Amino acid sequence: MPNPPSPDESRGLLDPEAPPGLLAPPELNREAWDRAGRLLLAKMIGAFAYEEIVQPTVEPTTDNAGPDGKSTGQYGFSLDDGSTLTFLARRGAYGGWQVDPDSVRRTEQGVPSAGEPDDRSTPGHPLPSVEAFGDPIRFLGLARRTLGVDGATFGHLVRELTATLAADARLHSTALPAAQLADLGYAELEGHQTGHPWLVLNKGRLGFSADDAARWSPEARTEARLPWIAVRTDLARYRGVEPVATPDRLYDRELDAPVREAFAAALRSRGLDPAAYLYLPVHPWQWTEMILPLFAPAVADNAIVPLPTDGDVRLPQQSIRTFLNLSRPERHTVKLPLSILNTLVWRGLPTERTVAAPAVTAWVQGLCERDAFLRDECRVILLGEVASVAVEHPLYDRIAEVPYQYKELLGAIWREPLPQRLAAGERARTLAALLHTDPDGRAFTAELVARSGLAPQVWLRRLFSALLPPLLHFLYRYGTVFSPHGENAIVVFDDQDVPVRLAIKDFVDDINVSAEHLPEHDSMPEDVRNVLLTEAPSFLTQFIHSGLFVGVFRFLAPLCEAQLDVPEADFWALVRDEILRHQARFPHEKDRHETFDLLTPRIDRLCLNRNRLHTDGYRDRPERPHATVHGTVANPLAAAE
Repeated sequence: MPNPPSPDESRGLLDPEAPPGLLAPPELNREAWDRAGRLLLAKMIGAFAYEEIVQPTVEPTTDNAGPDGKSTGQYGFSLDDGSTLTFLARRGAYGGWQVDPDSVRRTEQGVPSAGEPDDRSTPGHPLPSVEAFGDPIRFLGLARRTLGVDGATFGHLVRELTATLAADARLHSTALPAAQLADLGYAELEGHQTGHPWLVLNKGRLGFSADDAARWSPEARTEARLPWIAVRTDLARYRGVEPVATPDRLYDRELDAPVREAFAAALRSRGLDPAAYLYLPVHPWQWTEMILPLFAPAVADNAIVPLPTDGDVRLPQQSIRTFLNLSRPERHTVKLPLSILNTLVWRGLPTERTVAAPAVTAWVQGLCERDAFLRDECRVILLGEVASVAVEHPLYDRIAEVPYQYKELLGAIWREPLPQRLAAGERARTLAALLHTDPDGRAFTAELVARSGLAPQVWLRRLFSALLPPLLHFLYRYGTVFSPHGENAIVVFDDQDVPVRLAIKDFVDDINVSAEHLPEHDSMPEDVRNVLLTEAPSFLTQFIHSGLFVGVFRFLAPLCEAQLDVPEADFWALVRDEILRHQARFPHEKDRHETFDLLTPRIDRLCLNRNRLHTDGYRDRPERPHATVHGTVANPLAAAE
């Protein structure tokens, strides 16, 4: 029997060039972790209080009235062990909370010694202990029952929270001043954003290892060359609109001639006919984790054939499955399925919606092209999803009860590139960037306002006049809403950093139409009608409220008050004025203004974190989950009584 290898030989059996031990990423240091923890705990308390997952009460010592009449001061609630968590917070619009990260304290009542009566009023009884508290993971452990989280959900929740914290620590370790961020290009700026401002677990990415996150997350800012695959046309379907109505027209634009020849040669070397295949890029993680295991029969049968990279360097964006082309910015952005659980849903590409994406683009862009207000006055940019390849799984897609994550495994969507749509001197930034604050506490918005030379209220008017008119026009005239959250809505600025117009993306996933028939819907093709989600008019407005007003402006308003001296009341008055100005511009649509009422006194409170903690947790389901509705909140845009 041979002798076992020596320790040195054993190491060589695995990897001769491997380092002698394990390595930890440099951002996992105490300073970065603690800072990330304090900020995330404050966000967690505020988000959970907004959704009434916890219900803080006013502490007796608080000064409960600020100069503008809003409640402000110290609040608290009890944890599972009887201790109390207290914090300073300011209440804002829609019932929001802004929690001071440095103010959070945990107070534990003194425990009597053995044999001592448990009378907290007894002289000499141990005093309560008070500790500064900034650990969101420990908070979950102390508040599981308070939060109403079951054990199974709790296990996954801790994992998702820890991954989010690790991503935040990476961001904090590599953060840049606002002045430097303002000089970055659109693609590069995306890697510095901190994620969804409302969802606490916004970078959980369940399915990714630590190495995967370090390689493929937006905050890693790692450029990549994507491999491609060929899929036989009995499995794959192509859809496209002009000027890429056919696969060859798309590939002529996206692939250099030598690359196309290399792809064809790879197929011919196996005795396969290139004309019988469609090409598409694939995320390397998806290939290893999902395609090879779940499409193994198709790979064995040469129905799916791996190809080399096209050579173009791409960069993942905040939408982690979306890649911008850095080598050739005029080429399309590609959106690829990535079967990780992140921000409530699995991030695949639903087969049916992938097939329909170009038809949705054609319909929506057609509305814009025929509408002089949208086309000439707003000059809104609709970044169309102009081509797609969808690949069904031969078994999963045929069984309705299968979890939806298994029906979103393989495909690609090509979206129009943004740079080609900008005028000379214009630059673009996602709306989410306006919420960013640098390590010194300076808001990115404050930096842009300073560069513009405009008074803050004037700059905000320009922002609202760029964003709202096209969104309102689509709503009132066409009964159609986008989901204009921070990642989908893109603000276009002039060369003085003044907002001038809006760009919108993600049509097929985030367009909803009125369930009440409107004449303007008669032009909608049947395949578009079948795939777009519909909502009652009274709820359709929620996509603007929750996506833009609650999801972005609720966080932007206090930043503007703190750093631009624009009171929150004035901020919301400017938003309301823009809505009224638009309505006055189209008085003949008064009935639509009433049907799609954005100025109602109260709106439903949509809850994103409740979905994870209570409604869905981490269970599999055949359809994608939706936000939970819990009560109502006052609308700051309603007329003052």
